[in-house]
Order: sequence, then C-alpha cells, then structure tokens
Amino acid sequence: MTEAERRAALEAIAAEVRDCTRCRLHEGRTRAVPGEGHPSTEVVLVGEGPGMNEDRQGRPFVGRAGDLLVQLLASIGWRREDVFITNLVKCRPPENRDPEPDEVAACAPYLRRQFEALDPALVVTLGRHSMGRFMPGTTISRAHGNVAPADPATGARDALVFAMYHPAAALRTPAIEQASYADVARIPAALDDARARRSGSGPGAPAPATPATPVSSSAAAVPSPTAPAPLERPEPDSPAVDQLTLFR
Repeated sequence: MTEAERRAALEAIAAEVRDCTRCRLHEGRTRAVPGEGHPSTEVVLVGEGPGMNEDRQGRPFVGRAGDLLVQLLASIGWRREDVFITNLVKCRPPENRDPEPDEVAACAPYLRRQFEALDPALVVTLGRHSMGRFMPGTTISRAHGNVAPADPATGARDALVFAMYHPAAALRTPAIEQASYADVARIPAALDDARARRSGSGPGAPAPATPATPVSSSAAAVPSPTAPAPLERPEPDSPAVDQLTLFR
C-alpha cells in the first residue's frame, strides 16, 4: 500500500468514526477522536480513550497527558507527528470512567482497520486498558517496558507490542513518571527488534504468555524528567536520523 493509499484509508476510517453510533458513548460526545499521525510510520501508540480536552478538539492526547507524551517522545528524538496516536475507544467515556467491554468491542473494528492500513512494526500501549487488550493475563506494573508479539487478530499482523504506563498516571505519581522515561528510552531498540523480526533476520518472537524480564532497577534509575531539556531532533543530514527514523 502506498502512502497515499494509507492516508486515504485512514481518512475513510476517521470519517466513519466521526459519525459512529455503535455504542452509547456517542450520546455524550462533543467530537469523536479517530486518531492522527503519519501514514507511513512504523509506530502506533494506543491509549485508553479521549478525555475532556480530546473530546473538545477531536484530537488524541492534547491535554496535560499529551504534553507529557510529547516530552517523552522528545527524549528519544521523536515528534508526535512522526507516529500515529489513537485509542481503544474513540469517544469520551462519561466523567472519564473506564470504557466498558462492549464499548471497546464496538470500537475494535476501527482500530483493527487502522492497524491494517498502517501495518506497524511496533505498537506502544499507553496504560493498563490498552496493555490488557494486547497483553492479557498480566499487569501494567509487570508489563511496562517489555515486549510481546501482537495477536494478528488485532490487525497488527506482524508487530511487536511495547507496554508503557499511561502519561496521566505518570502525572499523578513521580515514580511512574520516572519509570516512563526509562521505558521510552527502550522503544528505539524495540523498534529495531520488530524490524528484524519482520525481515526474518532477528531472533525468534518472545513468548506471548508473559512479557520479558521487568525493567531492571538500573534502567529505572533515570534522572528526574523535569531536569533535562528535551533532546533536539537531528538535522536531516545527521547520521543519527537513520537510527531514529520511523518510516518505511
């Protein structure tokens, strides 16, 4: 699929999402939030659902949690427009409650079709609900910072899944914020592993039942995220671009 074809497919899905009435969540929404990002990216970030700011603007992760997500990505030299960002459910649950299983199920075909259009190498889950969709049978405290193969039934037919805490949880708990910076630093290596796995040149897929070894204490012991300034994105002619690029 060409970039233009992927873009057209994503726009068609977004148009359906904006008019969707498949579940009760449409009754209270201001705007549906289909998702946004680069159509040729290899990395898709999946959160839980829109909040108040997202509901108002129709865009994912635009509040304080979104600001932290931008900082997390910047710490590895990435921008939010380099990835694709979406959620399990595309409309805001009332009072930001957890999405109900039937609401997640109603939105699942949209997410599956987005994966089919994007064909990502790496899916980054943000929070326990998103993690639970892709890594059932574990907890976010065990899974964060680790990878597992994606179930092809999700639409991410040949991808790895990398689990992270939700940025909103990181805003509430300094230890989770610190762990999130340690986790995001491992994403470029996870993307390299996913690419190698897709090409057949990498090691075998991780066992799907249990995520890999939890983040070590040395990996988690990173400086406070408020101390360092975000890394500058390399210039186009910089050799580092080849390591950071997210595109096919």
